[in-house]
Amino acid sequence: MKKLTIIAAAAAICSGCGNQPVADFGTVIPLPERIEQIADGQFVLKNGAVVSYDSGDSAMARNAAFLADFMKSDLGLKLRLEPEKRETAAVVLSVDTLISNPEGYEITVGQDGISISGGAPGGVFYGIQTLRKAVPAQTGRCSGVEFPLVKVSASPRFWYRGMHSDVVRHWFPVEYMKKYIDLMAFHGMNTLHWHLSDDQGWRIEIKRYPELTEKGSYRDGTMAGRDTSVFDNVPVSGYFTQNEIREVVEYAADRYITIIPEIDVPGHMMAALHCYPELGCTGGPYEVSKIWGVMPDILCAGNEDTFTLLEGVFDEVCCLFPSEYIHIGGDEAPRTRWEHCPKCQARIKAEGLVDDASSSAEAKLQSYFMTRVEEYLASKGRKIIGWDEILEGGVSQSATIMSWRGVAGGLEASRRGHDVIMTPCDYMYFDYYQSDDFDNEPMAMTGYVPLEKVYGFDPILPEMAAEEASHILGVQANLWAEYISTPEHAFYMALPRMAALSEVQWLYPDRKDWNSFTGRLSSFVKFYDRDGYNYARNHLD
Repeated sequence: MKKLTIIAAAAAICSGCGNQPVADFGTVIPLPERIEQIADGQFVLKNGAVVSYDSGDSAMARNAAFLADFMKSDLGLKLRLEPEKRETAAVVLSVDTLISNPEGYEITVGQDGISISGGAPGGVFYGIQTLRKAVPAQTGRCSGVEFPLVKVSASPRFWYRGMHSDVVRHWFPVEYMKKYIDLMAFHGMNTLHWHLSDDQGWRIEIKRYPELTEKGSYRDGTMAGRDTSVFDNVPVSGYFTQNEIREVVEYAADRYITIIPEIDVPGHMMAALHCYPELGCTGGPYEVSKIWGVMPDILCAGNEDTFTLLEGVFDEVCCLFPSEYIHIGGDEAPRTRWEHCPKCQARIKAEGLVDDASSSAEAKLQSYFMTRVEEYLASKGRKIIGWDEILEGGVSQSATIMSWRGVAGGLEASRRGHDVIMTPCDYMYFDYYQSDDFDNEPMAMTGYVPLEKVYGFDPILPEMAAEEASHILGVQANLWAEYISTPEHAFYMALPRMAALSEVQWLYPDRKDWNSFTGRLSSFVKFYDRDGYNYARNHLD
């Protein structure tokens, strides 16, 4: 494995001369893999300095605009954007094909200016974020920023660096999603897994099936706390129009983040069944669920109209999301209704599905269901991701497995030759408590995932052979929203665990150091303070 090396740390943070903060690349999260001092002295980036870039590259123009916006909003410095003015520029942005990883970057600070290069425009963007985070968080204007004369470089360990957002259990609007995406970009993440449908609501407009949002996006209350017999009678509603979806997708893409939508099938579909009860095995009636957990009613696998609806839904999903992958769920789908459903049993017979030592006929029916959806998406040029349950009964080799019930599913999937994204609940569920002082924490799922446990996770398991390890695409944390009803609570649960996750995603294990991380975190959280993000502070104790 490639090693991360820090040759020399940059100058320590200090107040600088007068109103000039001093940058320190050694405090950045995720930590760059190499920081090398190249000379004594410093370069001062001053108000009115020129930023140069290739005028023919719209992505690089956008990068330059981001840099200027950051410097203005963070420090009050106004930079001038002048493409193709390298000879007079204080900052030069460029693509360097010698950087093998398209998301890798190099920053060189010399006596006459700063160059930020990347293997592709995305790498330049991450270099800009690192430059930004090297400057101490502060409010108010400054006269300039002192940068030590260094060469800084990094490339991410994993190409899939994800965070998940559940907008179903509680509704979060476009403004929240943009702020969440900004936070992901700040931490060097590149994939947002957007959970858009579930038992408790349908949150994406589908023009062919308007009832999904007209009826399925509304529930008239929610279970009170953990008591499934008491409800608060507070309505929960909301969904994203297709124009809003496009707006969020474009906003993310501008920040080099791909959004992967999830439409969970065949289970977690009570909101859809409420709208189209004929697609359930019993015919209903069904309601948008006011409780959490696993519901016995799922889509009928023997009803051909089920697949007609799903194909119509995925037609529009694929038009809205350009991502290579579509997440189709597959988790927590009880098959008890299928056992007694004449249509499902007829499908089992027609497909020749029989019980054997490893799988029931109903498990194989779910495999049939998922494979049929996968084949339809493949006809539209897409690949599927599913939760680790889809391994049961067999699944196409091209399916990517998201391992959430611990790491065993990921290990089994990699041994079968599937690509894997690790998101085990006991390490990567940010809706779990992050402090063991449960009585003084906001209500959360009953698991316990402290900051140190997140930081210590390695998606490559010791027992994995090299070929198996090659199937691990990356790692993601999930933020389910059963007990999270406000943006402030959501950010509290994500932060600062997202900072720990970013180092899992970028750093190789031999360069991760808990004491170094917590030392850097003490200053890093000041960015959260400056930008108005709520976060947990128990790590400071």
